[in-house]
This record gives sequence, structure tokens and C-alpha cells, in this order.
Amino acid sequence: MEGRGEVGEEDEEEEAGGVLRITPQLLKASTGEFALESILLLRLRGRGIAHLGCLGDCTSLEWLDLSGNAITQLGPLAALKSLAVLNLSRNRVTSLEPLGSCHNLQSLNVAGNLLSSLQQLRCLTGLRRLESLRLRDPLARLANPLCAAPAYRAALADMFPGLKAIDGERVSGRGSELYQLCRDLDSSLGRGSGGGNAGAGAEPPRVAQPWVEAGFWEPRPPRRSSIMEEAYKQFGEVLQECRELSRRADDTIAQAERALNSRPDPNSYVF
Repeated sequence: MEGRGEVGEEDEEEEAGGVLRITPQLLKASTGEFALESILLLRLRGRGIAHLGCLGDCTSLEWLDLSGNAITQLGPLAALKSLAVLNLSRNRVTSLEPLGSCHNLQSLNVAGNLLSSLQQLRCLTGLRRLESLRLRDPLARLANPLCAAPAYRAALADMFPGLKAIDGERVSGRGSELYQLCRDLDSSLGRGSGGGNAGAGAEPPRVAQPWVEAGFWEPRPPRRSSIMEEAYKQFGEVLQECRELSRRADDTIAQAERALNSRPDPNSYVF
């Protein structure tokens, strides 16, 4: 009981000083787990958290969302060896050094922080499983100062050849070929338009033509084998016979109803 009172007083002092720290009580209340090492998934978005406190005790943590807080230091995260997905967007982080120990990390979102140089990302080059890295989120209007560099995405791709997605866009794996093709086309069209305006005797711009012939994207009727053709034919014949039988049955029923309606009242018969 005395221990609980001391923790409560410490929490009050931290809140009074304007610094909210992650405590065992906060973690247990958020997850319902009694043991910190049993927590696998943790979401603490927009809590005003400034200090990670005892978060390093959640040694089994695999998915962590700390977006929308006031975090500056990531020291306790170095102990999270099982962490695979980490969202630190919209914080005040200036160094990612502790994340270099999170060897299982696969997806990292640090959009909306204070990272000012690509050199600050060198600490992540040893993360062999890292596939997705987000430093900028246009939809949420989040970025880092280093994103102002014109070729930062290309530099990231060279620094992390294993990445499959940068800022939410595919750069390798399924779909990367189409992305690369579109980027090359944009570049070539940009150079072409610039060169055309530079020369005095340049040819007038041509009307854009479709890349493929009309109807190319329309689904084509599937080819049927001779067996399937014969099966469809027989099915059609059977269906026609069924319709003819149904018509005859309707005629027979109608005739029977007319015959019954034309009979005299049975009560009029004399026995």
C-alpha cells in the first residue's frame, strides 16, 4: 500500500510539472494486462506523453503507436527487441539512435518530427528487416526538415536498398515496376516540354495519343473448349424442352379447370 502511495505521489508531481511519463499503471489501464512483459500491442495516441518511462519493460511488444505526443527521447525503445511496427508521427524526436537495437523492426513512421539530416538515419542501416519508412505524410501535412532536400527519396533508396516503401509509395516488390515506369515517364515528359520551349524553331506540341488501342482494357470473352461448347448446347436444348413441357402443363391445367367449371351443380342430381 505504501508503494502504491509513493507511485501516486510521483505521478502527481510529474503531471504537475507538465511532464507526462509512461508508468506501469498507465500501461495496465490501457491494455488490461497485469504483467508488462505480456503486452504485445499498445496504442497511446495523443496522450501528451513526453517521457517513455517504463516502456522498455514491455519486452514482448510487437506493435506500438505513440503518434501525436510530445516525445523527444527514445532511449527505452532500445530494449524492445520484438518490436515490428512503430508509429512515432507528430512528435518532437531529433535522434533515432535507440532504434538501431530494434532488429525486428519492419515498419517505421516518423513523419512530423525534427529530423534535419539524412545522417541521422544512418543508425537504422543495420535493420535488415526494415521494409517501410515514412518521413513525410502529405495527407496529414506532416514532414521532417530533411524532406526539403529535392532528392531525399533517392538518397533514402540508396541508403536502404531493402526498403519496399518510402513515404507510403512502393519502391520495390509488387507494383514497383509500374511506379518506376510512371516516374521515368514523368521525367522524360518534363525534359521534353522544357526542351520544346527553349528552341525558337521548335515543333509545335503534338496532341497526346493513347498508349494502347481503343478497347485494349475491355475484358475479352473467355475461350471455350469444344467440350464446353457441346455442354452449353445440350444445356440449351434441355432448357428449351423444359419450357415446352411447362407450357403444355399450363394448357392442360387450364383445360381441366374449364371442364370442372362447366359441370352442373352436383346437388341438383336426383338419386
